[in-house]
Amino acid sequence: MTLKRTARTLALLAVAVATAAGCAPGGLPAGGGGTGPVGTPTSSPPVRSSASPSLPPATTPPRATTPATAPATAPVTSTPPGTATSSAPAAGACGRAAGTAPTTRITDVPLGSQVVSFGPQGDTDPLPTAITAAPGGGSWLAWLSPDSQVHLGRLDCDDHLVGATTTVAGVDLQDIRADAQGVVVLLTRPGPQGNGTLCGGTSSPTRAMWMVRFDNAGRQVWERQVTNLSASLGGYDPGALFVWWYNHHGTLAFDGANYAAYFEAAITVANGGCVDIHEGDRMQVVNATTGALVPGHDSFAWGCSHAWDSHITWDSRTGHFAMVCATDNNCRIARPGTGQTVASGACDGTLFGGDLVLAGAQGYWTAWSNGGQARLEHFAAGASDHTVVTADRTEHSHLVAYGPARMLLTWRSGSATAAQVYDSTTGAAVGAPFTIAAADHTYVEAKDYPDGSVAFPAVGATGSSVRIVRVMPLR
Repeated sequence: MTLKRTARTLALLAVAVATAAGCAPGGLPAGGGGTGPVGTPTSSPPVRSSASPSLPPATTPPRATTPATAPATAPVTSTPPGTATSSAPAAGACGRAAGTAPTTRITDVPLGSQVVSFGPQGDTDPLPTAITAAPGGGSWLAWLSPDSQVHLGRLDCDDHLVGATTTVAGVDLQDIRADAQGVVVLLTRPGPQGNGTLCGGTSSPTRAMWMVRFDNAGRQVWERQVTNLSASLGGYDPGALFVWWYNHHGTLAFDGANYAAYFEAAITVANGGCVDIHEGDRMQVVNATTGALVPGHDSFAWGCSHAWDSHITWDSRTGHFAMVCATDNNCRIARPGTGQTVASGACDGTLFGGDLVLAGAQGYWTAWSNGGQARLEHFAAGASDHTVVTADRTEHSHLVAYGPARMLLTWRSGSATAAQVYDSTTGAAVGAPFTIAAADHTYVEAKDYPDGSVAFPAVGATGSSVRIVRVMPLR
């Protein structure tokens, strides 16, 4: 049993003795959270008993469907390392040819700087890289270097790095999303520690979660903290909402005017003469133009507790951000805004959530696993109304839209990645599973592109490169 699974199992056993009524949107944490050692990889922190805290107000610190036949093993082509000899693609310049079966192009991209190791893949380990589609068909690529700098560059239609890169301070990379005016990076930075004393456990650095906005030339436009640390509120002060050693991955979504950040966080509560720190998740919305926090828009200060594998998407059909989390609160996949259960799991330390995509007609699909068996769940307003048991026998899956009528599920298969196409309306498998000759990473997400392709970064040929894996469009 891995350290990560052991820690999660112990935590779930601890939670099982506590009373848990549901996710707690915008209110109280629905479960305890304990202090813990620095850097211990776990998804559900140990529980320390304490009275239910009152959540403080947030503060703003300065500053679809024709089946296609897929071969059992799709062709994989490797592209030589790219060179920065061309400019980023103009609007509409890319238009990758669609085929009758999935084909994969893998491009090794020299970065010009080191990238943190792809090896550690616990939910508290740094995320090495993230990618997103850019208008016009190219991409923005972000990677984290060992010197706590996040690097940002543009990829052309062939997934080669082009032009100058930009660097911004950040101890952990979370996600990246782009629009016609530029790109937003979600990252963490050091924050003030505060004056409180932990009731138990080992002290660990306190950090803040930030959105940083750049224009298309790579110039920083604004930055906004989406936790609530400030000069007068440190991480160990009651009322702090921040990033601790607890699992803290985050993801971004864009509604056309605002960016939403949904991420796992920590909250500090007084317990007599000391403080306890609990774990849950949080969603905040920021205006893309001004960088100002935007109230409403489905945001909340505190959602699922405890939480891991928190995912978000924008649904233009309903005009809302949709979210799901994995939580040890009754061990389930849940919706943080309502507390509704999407799918019920078992408290055995193997509950993991996957990504969230729009269904072809209405509602959503999410991937999740329990006991090493991955499933797809379709849901709309409430609980799942359709379950697909997949061929995935590992713990972690990635689900991404694959053109207007399909979705792509990927998962680790030894040193490669296995994949299966599904109909995004019915959930039916399209063609046979196929293999991608690149290693999967537990927390590096695949992203969809307007031309119907899908891309994700993978470990590179050297410590200063990444491989861009692109699954080409289907007809």
